[in-house]
Parts: sequence; structure tokens; C-alpha cells
Amino acid sequence: MKELDLILKNIKNKELLPIYFFHGEEPYFMDVALKSFENDVLTEDEKAFNQTVVYGKDTTFAEVLSLARQFPMMGDRQVIIVKEAQDITLTEPESKALLAYAENPVESTVLIIAYKYKKADARKAFVKTLTQKKMLYLSEKVKDYNVPKWIENEIKTLRIQAKPNIPTLLAEYLGTDLSRISNELQKLKMILKEGEILDEKKIETNIGISKDFNVFELIKALGKKDEIGAFKIAHYMGKSKTHSLVMTTGNLYNFFSNLIIFHTMKAESPQNQASVMGVNPYFLKDFAEAARFYNLKNCTRAVSILREIDLKSKGLGAINMTDGELLKEMVYKILHIDQYKVQT
Repeated sequence: MKELDLILKNIKNKELLPIYFFHGEEPYFMDVALKSFENDVLTEDEKAFNQTVVYGKDTTFAEVLSLARQFPMMGDRQVIIVKEAQDITLTEPESKALLAYAENPVESTVLIIAYKYKKADARKAFVKTLTQKKMLYLSEKVKDYNVPKWIENEIKTLRIQAKPNIPTLLAEYLGTDLSRISNELQKLKMILKEGEILDEKKIETNIGISKDFNVFELIKALGKKDEIGAFKIAHYMGKSKTHSLVMTTGNLYNFFSNLIIFHTMKAESPQNQASVMGVNPYFLKDFAEAARFYNLKNCTRAVSILREIDLKSKGLGAINMTDGELLKEMVYKILHIDQYKVQT
């Protein structure tokens, strides 16, 4: 949710809107915002009289709005937090009541509504009004291919020193569950001593991700055409319940796309290469190694293979093939790329 940092800043500065309506498929950003509203708006003494937390399954919007129209006791502001608001049945009268309140909210009330796992109906008049008043906030899922970047930013925010490949490893193993990823990073921060660098061994010890059988090692094995190593890793990953074929093909697609760029920038400085490719200079040695085995033509063939496997994973052209079988097919075709014929 792109507005989250601004919301947290405004909470800290006590610059608050009368209504915050959060909706969308990603609960993590809502939970971060709600935690700050719950902990940072009122003092502990003020919370006893002026903070109310209710849950959707136990209330109605009529009851919530009745609370919102009350005035604070012995203070300037009251906070009403509605969690799991998607569990409230939104009748037509309540929809009209929400519209009326959105048009004329009580300025001494901060009403926070968390409508999780789905979008609010944009056709509703109260939703349109909240949008116009900039009180509606959409919390969207982070795309699979953007999760490593999100993890990298979280690592920087937590001031953890980590090897450049760690975000990719965590994304491959933990998937797109941002809450789980955040919890694991918080635990790692507590475990790490000052000056320690988060590496594969610490990840394996504390989270359980294998430092030898993961997408990062698969990319390295394919990059140097280590057939035995690549198939060992593919076999292990194929049996793992945590393996995401989508994430693996996405990471390999990024690798071979960048390898194409690497081929076209051989005369450029390492700094320029890394900048255009959008990678840490640490990884350039892996691209230099892979360039020995995959010429420009073979890189484009690899991209075609990955697109083909992606389509098969979605049920197009593959009957009853498991993700593990598709992973092995992908590895075989990339390793024997000179014999691969592009599908048309």
C-alpha cells in the first residue's frame, strides 16, 4: 500500500483524518496501520475512555456509527477501530448510513475500518464519497516477482546486514505471505549479533531453508551447466511443499533477461552493467560465467522455454503434470538448449 508510510507519519504527527477505510486482498499493510492507530494515537490513560476496538462478526455498521457520533470523554479525540469489517453484512440502510456519515463525519472521532481480503464495491455511493475525500485506501497484493525487492527494502528498514541473495531465498521459501516474512525477519534481527551478516547458513539454521537446494543455487548450477547439480536441486525443490514454480520461473526469467543485457553491454563498466540490469555488482561474476555457456541466441531460447513452462503450469499444453515434473522439464530443456526448438 503506497500510502502506508505517509499514514504512519501522520499518526506520529497527530495529523489525522476522520475516516480511514482500508480494503483489498493484502492484510499485512492494514495490520501495520491498525497497530499504529491502536498504539500511537492516544496515551494509555486516554485509551481507557476514548478507544474502542470492535470486530465485524460482533457488530453492525449501525452500531459502529452510533459509537462514532459520540464525543470523547476527558479528551479531544476518540478512536474507533473496526477489525474484520468484511464480516459485517452491509444492508442497504447501513450503506446509506455510511454515506451520510462519510459526507459529515464527527471531527473529534477517528474511525478506522479494515475491510480485508477483498475490495469494497466501487458502485456504492459511500465508497465513491470516501474516494473523493481521499479516505479510502487500497491494500493490494505484492506481485510474486516484486516480493524479493519488498524483502530487500524490509531488510534495509530493519538495518539488517545481509548477503545480496538472501531476499531471493526468502521469497522462494516463504512465498507472498508478507506477515510471515515480516515475522521471520523480526526474529532474525533479534538473533543476529551486532555486525553479523545474514547469510545462507543462518537462514538454514533459523528458518529451515536449505542453503544448498534453493532457487539461487539452481540458477548458479544452470548458469555453469552443472547438469548433476541442477537436477539434484530440481529434484529436492520438486518434492518440497514450499517450492513455488511461479517464483522459480520468475527468478530464472529475470536471470536470462539480464543475461541478454549483459551480452549487449560487454564493453561497459561493471558499475554501468549492474545499474542497467538492476542487480547488485556482487552477481556480475555469475552472469560472466553463464555468458560462456549461453550465447545471445540461447538466452532468448531460455526465455521462450520459461514462457512455455509458465503456460503449462497454468494448464495449457500439459495434462496432469505436477510442478515438480514441470521443473525437471524446464531444467532439462535449458541444459540442452542447443537442441531446443522454440514452440510456435
